[in-house]
Amino acid sequence: MAEKKEPLTESYFYILLCLYGGPKHGYGIMQETAELSGGTVKIGSGTMYGATGNMLKKGWIVETQNPDPSDTRKRLYSLTDTGRDVLMSEVERLRRLLGAAQQIVSERL
Repeated sequence: MAEKKEPLTESYFYILLCLYGGPKHGYGIMQETAELSGGTVKIGSGTMYGATGNMLKKGWIVETQNPDPSDTRKRLYSLTDTGRDVLMSEVERLRRLLGAAQQIVSERL
């Protein structure tokens, strides 16, 4: 597993999660994030641009060839193996947190 020093922000988590199923363009990621989060997390274009730029530098995602060569405006992103490892590490961290919370809450019912 790839090491990550801090928990992912919600935006980073959802971007990686959206790319887990395959390549997507920024607008598609923004729409899917809103859907998956029940509208509680909305990634704006500025956040999307900054986050994808950082994730490209970290090697978590790569820009993928757009299947429509005439559409040069949409950037398509894919998850790398490193990005997948970072996402899975965060999922495990969240599972541990949820497990601890469930244990405490169920003991006090």
